[in-house]
Amino acid sequence: MKRPEAVDENLSFLFAELDGQLAKLIGYFGAPGPDAAQGLVRRAGYSQNLASRVRKACLAGMLRGKRSAARELQLQGIEGIARNLDLVSRLGRRSVQHAENVQRTKLLRADSYLKPLKQVRKSVARAQEALQSGDSRLAVQIGRTRADLGVFHDQLFRTYTRDMQGTRHTEDLAHGLLALNEVYRMGEALEAISEAILSINIGQTVQFERYFTLRSVLAGVGKEDEEIRLQPLAETRSGSAISSVSMRDAEGRPVDAVFKDGDRRKVKEERVGVKSWNSVYPGLAPQILSYEKRGESAALLIEHLDGETFEDIVLGGSEARLAEAQKALHATVRDIWRRTRTDEPAEMKAMDQLGKRLPDVYRLHPRFEIGTQRLQGLKVDSFDALVATAARREARLRAPFSVYIHGDFNLDNVIYDPVEKKVRFIDLHRSRYMDYVQDVTVFMVSNYRLQVLDAGVRARIASVAVDMHDMAAKFARRQKDPTFEYRLALGLARSFASSTRFIVDKDHARRMMLRARYILETALAVPEGRETRLRLPIRMLFSD
Repeated sequence: MKRPEAVDENLSFLFAELDGQLAKLIGYFGAPGPDAAQGLVRRAGYSQNLASRVRKACLAGMLRGKRSAARELQLQGIEGIARNLDLVSRLGRRSVQHAENVQRTKLLRADSYLKPLKQVRKSVARAQEALQSGDSRLAVQIGRTRADLGVFHDQLFRTYTRDMQGTRHTEDLAHGLLALNEVYRMGEALEAISEAILSINIGQTVQFERYFTLRSVLAGVGKEDEEIRLQPLAETRSGSAISSVSMRDAEGRPVDAVFKDGDRRKVKEERVGVKSWNSVYPGLAPQILSYEKRGESAALLIEHLDGETFEDIVLGGSEARLAEAQKALHATVRDIWRRTRTDEPAEMKAMDQLGKRLPDVYRLHPRFEIGTQRLQGLKVDSFDALVATAARREARLRAPFSVYIHGDFNLDNVIYDPVEKKVRFIDLHRSRYMDYVQDVTVFMVSNYRLQVLDAGVRARIASVAVDMHDMAAKFARRQKDPTFEYRLALGLARSFASSTRFIVDKDHARRMMLRARYILETALAVPEGRETRLRLPIRMLFSD
């Protein structure tokens, strides 16, 4: 992809300028002195101005011509490279300024800096080559400079701190430590440059460690030197990143998969969930192609599933496609419930779940945190008080049986393949045996919380939620589950209220919170022991 001429021109000048500055920096530590220091400090404006020109040229390039995600990623990456080249320049100058404050030059151990600084200079030269050639292996070598500088830092740090013991020249050694820290931080800048080049090559923003995890998890699937292309799919609230991967396997056949990485515990739970579903209900979950763990992180390579998410179908699919998808979903869910049913009673503990999430709700919407009030002599309980009272009622209510549930049954975690007329599930880290009402209420409210204002689409959203309720209620009657509606009420109240922590729109969040309060007040108004009589106006609750 051709870059704007102004970008290439100014970036080339910046690389050349920094190479000159690093040569002067190496010369200074070879023979410390004020003249060498001043020669370097006087170059401060050059790298800063060139980095600014690259930034402006990248911005202009994004605004001109045909816009594309790949072009924007490339120009953003180059801007990041320029910014970090300038940072290396500033760190070099600051290291010299600290070194100049050392009165007893011998204590600085200046010659120790020569080898790592020469490595920094070599890495900067490699960065220009790696960017021009798109060489990911060379980019990785640049990123590894940080680890080498870390070893240098640790060794000289121990030397400085050892010298501080029993000496009166601690001030000189303290300035030495400050100079050392500036050189050490050059490794961070070089790693950021490495990440920018790798991101441009792969087609998606990628962290240095994530690149190794990606390579490791693909090792058993594709060719070692195979070019990888990533496309972002999602960024979960827990910090996991999800991307589509396009590559070729060892036989040269195209492979499409989903790469998910993040916190080791979360990814492990996802892996366990997928394996469990493939045992409990084969064919519903994607197959795991590869798994890799690195320290506190882990990654999965999962089978790519053809089709559309239920959310996409609800928002943009035809009426026929939606009806077809709903029919398949309801049939699949009913079959799962029947086939995985056990006689073990289940507790949803919806109010306990809500209680744990309310602090996050109030953090985003502080106006919801209102204490008990009185209105013309009438006591109006706080929302927290309603939740606490409902929790005590819920503790005495259990589902008469357990089924295997998704655990995070949102619209975007359900995939419908119109060719196979088949439903598949993704994001399965919360799957377990539980009260089926948990999944029902999460699914229903995940419809309502869609932030779409169009009246026709809102009506369609309401119908999808109501249809799910009707299907589940019919199942409950057949299974002789008398408290289904009451548990459903508590689950809906939980989901309406807790989902507001993801809704910035104040009006939409308020509508959801009012529904949660109405449901709780209605449920608590039912005399104890008569919970089976509760009937909520479901269609009204999901209509605007």
